[in-house]
Amino acid sequence: MTNPGVYYQCIIPPYMQRKIAENGTAEQKTRALDSLSVSGQFRGQRQAISEMPKMAPMAALAEPIKQRTIYDAGTGTTLPGVRVREEGAPPSSDVAVNEAYDGSGYTYDLFLEAYQRNSIDGNGLKLDSTVHYGKGYDNAFWNGKQMVYGDGDEDLPVDQRLFNRFTICIDVMGHELTHGVTQYEANLIYQGQSGALNEHMSDVFGSLVKQKSLNQTAQEADWIIGAGLFTSRVKGVGIRSMKAPGTAYDDPILGKDPQPAHMNDYVNTIEDNGGVHINSGIPNHAFYIVATEIGGYAWEKAGRIWYITLRDKLTTTSSFVQAAQATYQTAGELYGTSSPEQNAVLKGWTDVGVQIGSGNGSNQGCLAAPVTLLRSLFAPKKSKAGQPSESERPENW
Repeated sequence: MTNPGVYYQCIIPPYMQRKIAENGTAEQKTRALDSLSVSGQFRGQRQAISEMPKMAPMAALAEPIKQRTIYDAGTGTTLPGVRVREEGAPPSSDVAVNEAYDGSGYTYDLFLEAYQRNSIDGNGLKLDSTVHYGKGYDNAFWNGKQMVYGDGDEDLPVDQRLFNRFTICIDVMGHELTHGVTQYEANLIYQGQSGALNEHMSDVFGSLVKQKSLNQTAQEADWIIGAGLFTSRVKGVGIRSMKAPGTAYDDPILGKDPQPAHMNDYVNTIEDNGGVHINSGIPNHAFYIVATEIGGYAWEKAGRIWYITLRDKLTTTSSFVQAAQATYQTAGELYGTSSPEQNAVLKGWTDVGVQIGSGNGSNQGCLAAPVTLLRSLFAPKKSKAGQPSESERPENW
């Protein structure tokens, strides 16, 4: 079990690794346990980085400059490793190096071109990535300063391979780098609903990185996170589905995708930092609905609403209801009250059981009741002026 409040920002959730440890071959079990152990070494580091006081902003760069450096750990665990490719250098003979280089570039391009954000921190942060981390490391993660990628199961016998190399999926790279964006903005605490929103934001922008790189509309996109990461022997299409949470995989070794798509099925658990990888399916599905309702390229309007909300309106402890209210407000500010875009946001959250305008959403796992219903149940006596006296008004009236 992970410790509450401690970051565990890896693309493969711990519950999937535990299933492999329970159901896999001897080699698969060992690898899953090793991956969990290695990932855990960085929890305290990520926690410390996220809690450091933010320094005064540096002077803005005159012009955004993409700065990528790729390192090779050589199956070791010392970071960053040996420098193997820098910005502007020709492609390497190592496909993982080139994939990490391209993936971080596509992520940089999305945030700059769509949202005028200069890199992860908004001020030109260098994008460092390390490939070939560990031997058979089945994960990828943002450690608070850089990206790290394992090679998956490429050294196992073919019939035991579950994961391909982790640089193979551009949305995985976008997902993990977005943890850095969140770190510099709302810094959503990695626990419960705020942690699920942290994962959700990474899935949103990871998917948008892929969609923009492929020039796909919301209707054309597959909305699968990690398509291509599983080998052909796994019964699944990816790690998560934003279109249909809970359907991404159903495999004898990996288990079944546990994500809910609606608040009725919210999972209350102490595992996975309070279900951060599980319950993120709810806001994920809300965003999918919003994006497809608006139509066109999802990064242009739906993505802009979510980005500005993350940048300007969410706090470290934001809940699903607070995120819903914030995105609804942002949509109105950007596109007008009762605009098709704002109505799409309303529909997206309503369809997953999160009611906008229903209080502070602090009770995780409970379907929020409309505020009008609450008022009718707890309506105070009217004063002579026809309104409840100040002392009689329920909280948040």
